[in-house]
Order: sequence, then structure tokens, then C-alpha cells
Amino acid sequence: MGPVGTAAVRDPGGAALPHGFWAAVRVWLEKPQVANRRLCGAAVQAEGTVPLGEGGEAPPSLTAVRGDGGGGVGQEGRAAAAGSAELGRLWREVRGLLPLLPPLTPWGGPGELRAVLRTLLPRGRSAGPPATELVVQDVYNGTVTFLPLEENSEGKYLVKKCNIYQIQLTHVKDEEWSVSVVAPFPEDWFSDGIAYPKLAWLGSELLSKLAKWSVEQKPSEFKSTLSLISVAKYSKVYQDLKEKCKEMVKVWPEVTDPEKFVYEDVAIATYLLILWEEERKEKGLTKKQSFVDLGCGNGLLVHILNNEGHPGRGIDVRGRKIWDMYGPGTHLEESTIIPGDSHLFPDTDWLIGNHSDELTPWIPVIAARSSYSCCYFVLPCCFFDFHGKYSRRQSKKTQYREYLDFVAQVGFVCGFDVEEDCLRIPSTKRVSLIGKNRTYPCTEYALIDKQITQFIDNRRTCGTVTCDRRVGFNHKDHCDGVCEAVSGLPEDETETAGSTWMPEFQPREKAEQIRNCASLPREFVDDVVLNVANLLLNATPEKSCSNVHGGNTNTWNRGESLSLKEVAEHLNKETLKRLKSECGGLQTLLKNNHQVFEVLNGRVHIRDWRKEKPSSKTKPEVKRRLSAEAFKTRLCWFFIHHPDGCSLPSESCPYAHGTEDLRQSQIIKKKKHIQ
Repeated sequence: MGPVGTAAVRDPGGAALPHGFWAAVRVWLEKPQVANRRLCGAAVQAEGTVPLGEGGEAPPSLTAVRGDGGGGVGQEGRAAAAGSAELGRLWREVRGLLPLLPPLTPWGGPGELRAVLRTLLPRGRSAGPPATELVVQDVYNGTVTFLPLEENSEGKYLVKKCNIYQIQLTHVKDEEWSVSVVAPFPEDWFSDGIAYPKLAWLGSELLSKLAKWSVEQKPSEFKSTLSLISVAKYSKVYQDLKEKCKEMVKVWPEVTDPEKFVYEDVAIATYLLILWEEERKEKGLTKKQSFVDLGCGNGLLVHILNNEGHPGRGIDVRGRKIWDMYGPGTHLEESTIIPGDSHLFPDTDWLIGNHSDELTPWIPVIAARSSYSCCYFVLPCCFFDFHGKYSRRQSKKTQYREYLDFVAQVGFVCGFDVEEDCLRIPSTKRVSLIGKNRTYPCTEYALIDKQITQFIDNRRTCGTVTCDRRVGFNHKDHCDGVCEAVSGLPEDETETAGSTWMPEFQPREKAEQIRNCASLPREFVDDVVLNVANLLLNATPEKSCSNVHGGNTNTWNRGESLSLKEVAEHLNKETLKRLKSECGGLQTLLKNNHQVFEVLNGRVHIRDWRKEKPSSKTKPEVKRRLSAEAFKTRLCWFFIHHPDGCSLPSESCPYAHGTEDLRQSQIIKKKKHIQ
């Protein structure tokens, strides 16, 4: 019985602690998945202050909260009230029946304690009920105690003593503090591998994170993940949809990574289904919302939403092979969207822009002009303005944050109360913007429409209208003078320009442009590869490396590493121009020829195959199988062109040392694009 682990913490200047410690504890309470990746989140059912004295009813300050991060009414509100009553009952029992024994610090001192009733949500399906805890925070003594609960046959919670633990903050002296994790019954600790990892994990992984968070509290430029919906509902619906779509991963016909794209669309569909369910409850709707997905790509999101009973369709400039697999219940159209009067959706409830590229800033405009009740959901990825690539204007922000602010500003100008949320998807671009409610009465639509036109014209002509504010400010803040400018314009200067709102708009090409060197002649690529390799080999002839082949020691020239800029300076302008226009640049070509080169941190090196790790340790089974099938199916570049030959003996080299060493390829190559 004693400390599970202790971490020393320094607080230079005394600015972070002790309040930073409580902020770190709050993260572990509300978002345990940040530390424990086997959890999806936590549902806080009730919390509030509780008295130190014995017995008594729950105090008036005890409040109930929903475990999904929002306020509740009706059945959910009654459930929350029941959670509050349960919390009061639990506290009365715990306070009288569970004295805190060493090494736990007893509750005491002036003031009150704060109790939290939370349920831990597993990331995957769990065999038993989710773990529930009563968490007691004692600010005076700097402790937070976690009391695991279990239900008896009568449905009441009782404290399980085996997995009790406490996190303690101690002020040592001056700037020195310590954070500790202690457990009174370590010999009885039960680890289920999900909600309760091993004690060693608490004393190392969790403790180190808490110590770091306590003094490195940096305000995030984004909202918390899943801040607008119930995490508990999300966990359940996601697991259900994932189970339904798991077979899709096995038969995915596209060249893209099936696991990433399938489970990303499952996560987005889960978010929308819960968001729309909440909207139906708020507005008293019974019919499921209709939708149009603009730039639907592979169409999987449309397929899932259609299968879940939402009427809607997806539109994309280019069809995909996978569309034929969905069946007649999934509605997909191959068509080009040009923002204008001919592409409005007056009978649609929601417009979706999932990585919709050049259509992203237009979707709030299309929604605003389709109908007063039309809403939108966008997940911005590539940075586009109304008529081309987006140009940065705020150097103090990241490009991503600045672009999100721009798309949010478009929504505010269009009269939407724009909300922001982070999705739980395998992508670095995971912030969504949602326009669900209007900021103006329906009778003011004409003024808003003029405001939209003026805003778009300003972006086209001088590009001076920018947004320097964060999501969450009111409508006037984000229009910032646009309304006033519109009100003073003559009537004819604010009308939309015919059926197309911006003639300069460039939709995506129907035929996908290939930018990975596949369209370049083989002779041209071989010539560039040979020139660059000779450049590296001749840069410093004395650079060599010992090579051992069957006991004979010789030297193998690895050449010098050069920056991409230095390599480019030695190529003629016509070669560089051709590379840039047809394959995206020199770096793309060099990376594609990975047999010869490796590009690390902007520098080009000759690849030394003696340093390559065995594929059995670094690649998943599918890629290992493909590597085995490709073994000796191509000639070794080093065997033919390198002055010292190949650094590996023939039996170890994955490439053929001469034509007699070649094997016939067993791989059926996939088409790179749809003709």
C-alpha cells in the first residue's frame, strides 16, 4: 500500500499551479480518451458541490447535467434529475461508510467538496455494462478521489473498493510541486484492459500526462471534439454503423485506402445522424431530414444516410467505380455544380460539403438562397475562395484556422448562426462548420441576399473583406460593415448576375488530372533519375561506405545528400517546367523512384538498401504479400547504373540482377483512374 507513482513538476513564476492541475484533472474527467485510447469518452451524468458533514439531503447547489454535453428536456431532463438524486444518495452513503485510509488523503478543511458521477465509454463493443465512477474533488487538500461503482440487484450503486485510486497535488517548496497517484488496495486491483488499465499505466502514462498538462495549459484554437452532440450516443451509433459497413472494407474497388475512407465516412454519418436527431427533438419534427451531398466523391456517406432512412442524393462531377456496388437505394448523380440560380435546392433540408474543395465557400450561399429553412454542414479541407485558391491574409494565424474563419464568415454573412465542432475522424482537417439556425427573420431575406452579393463582389474585386474574429461572435460582428455598405447601394448594383453568381468560378475537371508522373514518358523519367543520381554520386567522391559481400570488403559510394533546391538548380528549365506541369514537381518524381532515392526533410539521398528493415517487421500482412509477389519482377537500377554495382548480393536484393534473374509479375495492376 503506497504511491503508484510520483512526478515532480516545476512551475516557474508560479503562474500555472494549482489551477493548472485542476484543469488537467478536468481533461481526465471529461475526455479520458486523450490519455486512454481504448475509451471513446465519458458521460458526466451529474455533478455539484456536496457537504463535508454527515448525512443530510443533497444541497441546493447539486446540479444535474447530461452526459452528452448539452441541456436536456423531457425524458432526458428527467433522467438527468434522477442522476442528481442518485449522486446525492451516493454521497450520503460514501461519506458515512467509507473512511479514506492511508495512503489516501482524507477529505476535510474549509469549504465544500465537488462530486462528479461519470460513466466511461469504451471505444469498441463491451461485453459488460460500462464502468461508472463517483469522483470527489477536494480543492483544499489538492486531491481527487475515484470511487468505482457497481449496481446491485435493486439497481442501486455500491462502491467497489478494489479499484479506488486518488490523484494528489503537493506543494514541495517555491516552484517545486509533485503530482502522485496512490491506491489503497493495489493487491486487489482488477484491470479490464479498457476502463481500468494496469496500475503501472496509471503511475506512468497517466501521471506523466497530468504533470505535463498541469503546467502547459495552452488554449486550443479549435473547439473540443464532439462538443455539440452526445458522446454516449455517438459511441453506440458509431459501433452499429461500423458493424454494418465492415464488409465494405474487404470489397473496396477504389485505389484509396479503404479503412481510412470507410471509417471516416462512418464517423461523419454518425455525427450527422445524431445532429439531425437532436434537431428533430428541438423543432418537434417527425420526418427525417432530406439532404444533398455536393461533391460526394465515393458516395459512401450518401449510401449510409440513405440506408438509415434519410432521403437524399449525392452529386459529383465524376462518377466512381464503387457507385455501381451500392444498389438502387443509394441516389448518386454525375453532374457539374455551377453556383447560380440553376443549382438551388428549395425542397432540401440540409446541404453537405464533405471535403468539397472549390464548392466549400459556396455551400452556405447555396443554402441561404435555396430556402429559409435550408441548413448546411461543411468539413473544409483544401483551401478555396469563391473563384480559385484561397490567399492568406492573417500571418498570425495558421492557414487552416484562417480558412475556417473565412468559411465561417461566409456563413454569418449569409445569415446563419455558425457553430463549430471537431469530428473524431482520421484526418488532420476535422473541424466542421454548421449553419443550423438563422440570425434574421424571414421578412429580411432581400437585405441578406444583397449582403451576400456585395460580399462575393468584394472578394472578387479587391479581396479586402476578411474576418479577424473567432466563431461564436454574433452576426453583426462577422458582417462588420458589410450590412452598412449594402444598405447604401442602388438596387440594380446588388442584384445577382443572372443565373451564374460568379462567371470566374472554375469547377473541377470531369477527367481527373494525373499528377504522379504516370503520364510522363519512361525515357524522360529515366533520364532525370540518372542525372540526379550522378549529381549525388559525383558531389563528394570521397564519401563512401564499407560494404561486405561474402567476406570480401570493398567500398560502396553512397554519394552526398543535396537539398531539393540544389538538385533543381542543376536541371535545365525545360525539364523543371515539364515536371511541374505534368507531375507536380521534382520531389514527386524522386519519391516515386524510391528504389534509387529517399527524400528526408527536404534533402535527397541515394538509398542504401543495406539499411532497409525487413518487411515482415514494418509492413502489414497485405503489403508483405504484395512485396513478395513483386520480388525480382523489376531490374535493379544499381546493378545496371551504379559505378560500384548493387550494395546487396543478388539473393538479398528485391530487384533482379540481370534479365536472367527476372520473375514474371503476379500482380494484377489496378487502373489508376476511370477512363
